[in-house]
Amino acid sequence: MAIKVTMPRLSDTMTEGTVATWLKKVGDKVSEGDILAEIETDKATMEFESFNEGTLLHIGIQAGETAPVDSLLAIIGKEGEDISALLAGGDAPAAEAPKADAPAAEAKTETAAPAKAAELPKGVIVVTMPRLSDTMTEGTVATWLKKVGDTVAEGDILAEIETDKATMEFESFNAGTLLYIGIQEGSTAPVDSLLAIIGPAGTDISGVADNFTAGGAATASAPAAEETKAAPAAQATEAVAETSNGGRILASPLAKKIASDKGIQLSQVKGSGENGRIVKSDIENFTPSAQAQTAASAPAAKQEASAPAAPKVFVPAGEVYTEEIKNSQMRKIIAKRLSESLFTAPHYNLVIEVSMDEAMQARAAINSVPDTKVSFNDMVIKACALALKKHPKINSTWKEDAIIINHHVNIGVAVAVEDGLVVPVLKFTDAMSLSQIGGSVRDLAGRAKNKKLGPQEMEGSTFTVSNLGMFGITEFNSIINQPNSAILSVGAIVEKPVVKNGQIVVGNTMMLSLACDHRTIDGATGAQFLQTLKQYIESPVTMLA
Repeated sequence: MAIKVTMPRLSDTMTEGTVATWLKKVGDKVSEGDILAEIETDKATMEFESFNEGTLLHIGIQAGETAPVDSLLAIIGKEGEDISALLAGGDAPAAEAPKADAPAAEAKTETAAPAKAAELPKGVIVVTMPRLSDTMTEGTVATWLKKVGDTVAEGDILAEIETDKATMEFESFNAGTLLYIGIQEGSTAPVDSLLAIIGPAGTDISGVADNFTAGGAATASAPAAEETKAAPAAQATEAVAETSNGGRILASPLAKKIASDKGIQLSQVKGSGENGRIVKSDIENFTPSAQAQTAASAPAAKQEASAPAAPKVFVPAGEVYTEEIKNSQMRKIIAKRLSESLFTAPHYNLVIEVSMDEAMQARAAINSVPDTKVSFNDMVIKACALALKKHPKINSTWKEDAIIINHHVNIGVAVAVEDGLVVPVLKFTDAMSLSQIGGSVRDLAGRAKNKKLGPQEMEGSTFTVSNLGMFGITEFNSIINQPNSAILSVGAIVEKPVVKNGQIVVGNTMMLSLACDHRTIDGATGAQFLQTLKQYIESPVTMLA
């Protein structure tokens, strides 16, 4: 008897999946354990294997198409078996789906797929704005690496897309000619919006773009033909104008990273790639020009020479000047998440001062070991992890009907980046040594600043540490990083007079501020946590017990 295979739920946050590639075609024999397809989830592209054997009789979701979890993916059965009843919405045992069948939803998906295939010109693929992270609701096209009319091969990078967490390269899962661009550089659109259309060169796609709706439905419309044909030309002109105005520099992510590491300004580098795009070799072969340095210093020298010898009465003159900077995806999400946190969670702050004398001695001893480098922030993170194991209520999450106590400790470390703030996560921090914490934090922070973190590396935190001590900030209060219930703000180490054994001596102290969600953490509970944290930091040897 034929078996329905539905779109599987391959991650806890997955609501829909995209078939990146089919490794079997209709009529092929399928054995148990064979890889049927590669499915792109909200977190990764994963191989999906068959738990049944037989012949692949029907494919319900074509390569490049997206469908909700539990939609009809394929039908496997005996060769020549009649599956018309299943395609019409009849009952059959569902395979490889985590939940019971939903016949109505399946019937809807099954009938929609053939209709779509019939309405689109042959070989034409509609590419939509992908969901590149679990929190992404819209994306901004930072750079198009292909233009209308270019040939696209499977695996080519179509564009660089800015999400709420990073700028990521988006590759094509299809081959053909880029016929239409739906979202111009610098423009923002919701997930599943029309991003591009790929198909055979010269294909008439009039009406496809005008009648596209999020979710992939498009119908051909003859009256809109002239309008649609004119759109690519207008968009191409707009893109050229933006580039020629100098508003954006085309460069690969690797070239940007190398240039940043070497302190090279991309505006001084001539690109040898497609459309003048700067690539890795351009940065490696770049030699700074002496003329640029001379030109930069000339205005300053001229201004100094022309400075008046004596002060004059100031006469207000000039014009009001403002600059509007478009909000990035990261900045929008930061604003949304922190506003939600501050206005939904009743915050309160507890502050404690800790002595850092023994911690400074311990750190010096640890760092005297070859190839070992531990920061004060690493020591604070380790102390937090151990204190959270003793006070699990701090390591909690609020829900309307219950409080979730997390008995695993995943500490998020706030890292400042160019566009805002990201929080990479140290999984199972309590089990890590100080040197392992130090190495992991340096690796995650470095990749965060270069926008190379994966979405999974910024998920699952149960507590957060934010440190501004390196900027000389002695004390501050942070906004809770939900769904956490608390965040620790770490200030700078300050040398000042302190009282020890009735004597005034010079000591080193540091201020810690704990922001708590009063729904889950009472004041006494937060205070007890800070007392334990203070003991660990003031006597680092106790962290080894």
